[in-house]
Amino acid sequence: MRLAPCTALMSLVIALGSPAVLAQQQERPPTPVTVVTVKAESVTVTSTLPGRVVASGVAEVRPQVNGIIIERLFEEGSTVKEGDVLYRIDPATYKAQVVAAAAAVNQAKVSRDSADRELKRMQTLRNSNVASEQALDTAITTRDTADAALQVADAQLLASNIDLDRTTIRAQISGTIGFSLTTQGALVISGQTSPLAVIRKLDPVYVDVAQSAADLVRWKRMGPKAAGANVDTRVALTLADRTAYDQTGELTAAEPHVDEETGVVTLRLQFANPDEMLLPGMYVQVEMPQGVIENAVLVPQEGVSRDRRGNPIAMVVTADNVVEQRTLTVVSDRGSDWIVSDGVKAGDRVIVEGLQKIAVGAKVAADERADQPAKN
Repeated sequence: MRLAPCTALMSLVIALGSPAVLAQQQERPPTPVTVVTVKAESVTVTSTLPGRVVASGVAEVRPQVNGIIIERLFEEGSTVKEGDVLYRIDPATYKAQVVAAAAAVNQAKVSRDSADRELKRMQTLRNSNVASEQALDTAITTRDTADAALQVADAQLLASNIDLDRTTIRAQISGTIGFSLTTQGALVISGQTSPLAVIRKLDPVYVDVAQSAADLVRWKRMGPKAAGANVDTRVALTLADRTAYDQTGELTAAEPHVDEETGVVTLRLQFANPDEMLLPGMYVQVEMPQGVIENAVLVPQEGVSRDRRGNPIAMVVTADNVVEQRTLTVVSDRGSDWIVSDGVKAGDRVIVEGLQKIAVGAKVAADERADQPAKN
């Protein structure tokens, strides 16, 4: 009776190890999984950089003469053109100065004409040996002095007319003008520190970003001679609400030095802004092309996990429908894919669904996933 339990256990072990049971286990159907067959292609690697929008032109409106503002002739926030009248300063004083300067010119002309006549008379007398050489020299000096006085009077008249013209304050550039920072009746002074208003040119606009010096070198090497034909170096922009801007930009300038503390270079990008969607000071993100990887492989991110050491891995189905683990070299990402330069090759089938049900060496039934639209 004591041997009965042991006998039963031994019988069970023998039964489980019998060829019939093993055959039944081996005939277990393969686990269904979904795979994506990867392809090799040339991929442009981009990096996301934060930036700020900057107006392509800024003009602070300031008075160039002293006086009282008597009129404002623009709507705040409107578009103005170069030469448009913005303010008028009381011109009465400057009109009087023009009249006085014109009178001074006439007076100088009279003096100059008188000096000319005296010089001619003195030359006639000298030729007749009636006048002395000293008298002739004095007449010449008087005529030259009168000429100089006339030139001074002409210059003063010109300056008076310039000051009178400056009582009409005009836009120096075309753009969008902001709030008026002064009011009718206010006294303004030439050279004052505070502007009357600010005009900003918003089409196009600049976006200033900071990029590492190493990345900038790689970007510059993407020119036609270095990167080959048909390399797209246009820059994409994402707005503050995470939506894509409908215009692409281009690099127009780079600060000609590297910041010693941060190792970055400030880049200036230019974007068309016909609808004035981009405003100065706005925070944006740009996608800068960094280089082209030939024969790179795009692996769906859902098909990549990490091992205990943190290395990226993928499960690949072999030609015998057996699961095999591969360690990947991930360069960057593009949308919902990882850009992989090593670990898988064109034609490999990467498992993207059913990973939790399989292990290395397991037999699987692979089903190709239908093509999905690319996600940028």
